[in-house]
Amino acid sequence: MNSEIEKYWTEFVKSSGIDEKSRYADCFYFGSHESSAKHLLDLVLKGIKTATCSSVDSFILTGIKLPEIGDYCVITDWSGEPKCIIQTVNKIELKFKEMTFDICKREGEDENLESWQNNHISFFNAEGSQLGYSFSWDMNIIFEDFEVVYMK
Repeated sequence: MNSEIEKYWTEFVKSSGIDEKSRYADCFYFGSHESSAKHLLDLVLKGIKTATCSSVDSFILTGIKLPEIGDYCVITDWSGEPKCIIQTVNKIELKFKEMTFDICKREGEDENLESWQNNHISFFNAEGSQLGYSFSWDMNIIFEDFEVVYMK
């Protein structure tokens, strides 16, 4: 485990008053390359990006548990330095083709549904080739709304 992330988590637990036995569900950066990670983190820290989307297949293939309401995640920059902690406040599972702009606009990344679809098709194709799944309009995705609960 990364000691810097553990220290960050411990500081959050002490300052928030949550149960000391609590653990974060995951630790990650948004995006698939350095420039997108920087851009998306900036959107989160400014309060513009308040949601994220993942393929269900990515959770299954990596063994990471599916997100639940109340889960905490440590968000890092590209280099792995913790920048904030988010908490999942809502989630929905739907097929990629069922996404609407009313839902996906909460990610704060796109100006219309077509742009969101194109960007996410590209992301899911790249991730799928690394993890071993194929993008499909019928693939299941998890859409999570979150709140930043700690930033230092």
